[in-house]
Order: sequence, then structure tokens, then C-alpha cells
Amino acid sequence: MTSSNKPLDQMRIEPSNVRFSDLLKVCEEFFGKPRQSGTSHTIFKTPWLGDPRINIQNDKGKAKAYQVRQVLLAIDKLKAQQNEH
Repeated sequence: MTSSNKPLDQMRIEPSNVRFSDLLKVCEEFFGKPRQSGTSHTIFKTPWLGDPRINIQNDKGKAKAYQVRQVLLAIDKLKAQQNEH
């Protein structure tokens, strides 16, 4: 999971300026292939119920800032759960 450190750092610094393709790669690295795609939303399964959910949209090649922040929260939660074990 080290290949995503640079995009993750950039996402944290400037969540409103993230390419959708970069966000998609990061999501696939941490959460696997999307359980739904091909519609306006790409949805990933998480190992927990409820928030933060991984539901991203392509907005003319860019990711939506609030969805970038949700992905960052989910990654932080995932890493915290992995550190508990």
C-alpha cells in the first residue's frame, strides 16, 4: 500500500483538486474493485457498516472534494482497524 502515499498526501493537502482517476486508483488499492460502477457513481464495499462510505463520482475528470474527504476518513479508519489486530 505504499504506491498511494504521494496521491494520498496530495489529496489531504488539496481535496478540491484531485483527478477522478487518481481517486479511483487509491480506492481500488485500499478497498478492491468497486461493487458498482458504470453508472454516475462508483461504489466500494467497506469492512464496516455505515459511514464513512466510499461512493465517488466523476465530475468532468475531477473528484468531488467532499467525496475525497470521505475516502480519506475511510482509509484512516481502515488503517486504524488494521493496527488493532
